[in-house]
Amino acid sequence: MKYKNIKFIAAIFSVMFVLGLSTSCVGDLDVEPIDPSVTQTFNQDGVFAKIYATLGLTGQEGPAGKGDVDGIDEGTSAFVRLIWNLNELTTDEAICSWGDPGIAEMNFNRWSASHDQVTGVYGRFNFNVTLCNHFLEQTEGMTDEKTARQRAEARFMRALNFYYLMDFFGNVPFTEVVALEAPKQINRAELFNYIEKELTEIESDMYEPKQAPYYRADKAANWLLKSRLYLNAQVYTGTAKWNEAATFAKKVMDSGYSLSPEYTHLFMGDNNGSSINKASQEIILPIAADGIKTKSWGSSLFLIASTRTSGMPNWGSTEGWGGNRARAALVKKFFPDGTIPANALLTSQTTGAADKRALFFIDDRTLEIEKVEIFKQGYSVMKFNNARADGANPNDTQFPDMDVPFFRLAEAYLTYAEATLRAGGSQDDALNAVNTLRTRANTPIFTSVNLDRVLDEKAREFYFEGHRRTDLIRYGYYGGGDYNWDWKGGSPSGTKFSEIYNLFPIPSTDMNSNPNLTQNTGY
Repeated sequence: MKYKNIKFIAAIFSVMFVLGLSTSCVGDLDVEPIDPSVTQTFNQDGVFAKIYATLGLTGQEGPAGKGDVDGIDEGTSAFVRLIWNLNELTTDEAICSWGDPGIAEMNFNRWSASHDQVTGVYGRFNFNVTLCNHFLEQTEGMTDEKTARQRAEARFMRALNFYYLMDFFGNVPFTEVVALEAPKQINRAELFNYIEKELTEIESDMYEPKQAPYYRADKAANWLLKSRLYLNAQVYTGTAKWNEAATFAKKVMDSGYSLSPEYTHLFMGDNNGSSINKASQEIILPIAADGIKTKSWGSSLFLIASTRTSGMPNWGSTEGWGGNRARAALVKKFFPDGTIPANALLTSQTTGAADKRALFFIDDRTLEIEKVEIFKQGYSVMKFNNARADGANPNDTQFPDMDVPFFRLAEAYLTYAEATLRAGGSQDDALNAVNTLRTRANTPIFTSVNLDRVLDEKAREFYFEGHRRTDLIRYGYYGGGDYNWDWKGGSPSGTKFSEIYNLFPIPSTDMNSNPNLTQNTGY
């Protein structure tokens, strides 16, 4: 696979501690372009470590240096940051005050095929897929237990990146080999079937739930991705698979993971486990961060620093960039009648809220946003925090220890509730799933539930975690839909935008270099 905007470099670097691999395994693969006739040195454990590292780091020299993806600032090329920007800034949850290239287009739903972050996320996913392909080619035919498990996880990671390519771009270039030839384009429904088949085939070789080393995927991660795939099947293929979504969500619910007793602990510096913080019992697939060993500008630091600025309560880092904050539509999800009690949200004097998930800072802030470029217009979000629940000091004063809780158990509860309702299943089962999360949040339980209530609960539970665009599209509330929010389509009061924006465009760089590709409608 060759792209003008992608560098393929598979190498060892500082993330090896994440996977419990020996740091004495040092090797380097510089294969750009890749010549199949040249024998390359292959370090199996090192390339395997790099596959997981692509979730949190951006290149060969953390936090920056020798970036994986060309054509974009390395800090902006991060897996977490790019998914977050495209799935949050384009919705009713988040808006950014920065004047950086591409930000306004995401805020106001008006991007094009030359948008730098659309190009960046396309490059990031394809780089990750290429790395997985390389590992799988090099280990083909190896049947020892360690390799069989590594191959299953590499296929899981490839399926994960293909899932995001499918979700963001629809019909995308597809290949399972590393080659110079331009790949052919695969139909979105065909890619859905491929991902489904891959997840099914690899399940038996993956760790049982909760048995994998921390930071590695197990069967529960497989099932959660499968439930997400099925939940959106109607969008991807035209055929709904609600029963399958509910089935696999229930498998995750029964897998042995359990909800963190405290919601806030899921997003703190010791969320990998401490004497106080039990968040790791809910986090199914974390993305590693460590203030000393695993530094990145675009992973958990981005989530923390982009939402913070001076004057806010301690967040465990010296970085506070003052960019991303809540749209009014998100805040109002917590207060459906439009009345926001003075003691319901966080201020510098209060330590809790009526709903423990309403982690907003309102001192010197306005709910409504008149000027997008002013960070203090709009409530600040205090969800992500490098301070530790156990009171200990973080490892570093700048880069966080907070792992990104990328897959967590709560998603299965809401997938189960929505899929059950859509399939015509038990209302009581759906209601109980939603109320389990509301009980954890210390907010009144519902006496009845419908699809819109589940969607609003998803916003309350998962806001600013990179889910929202996909959820709105599934409900018909995104491009072409009548559901409105502040600054939708660039209007302060919100305005409808075209359904062509339910897909991002194939970047012009790849359209120009790969004659096998057809652009998405409208671009």
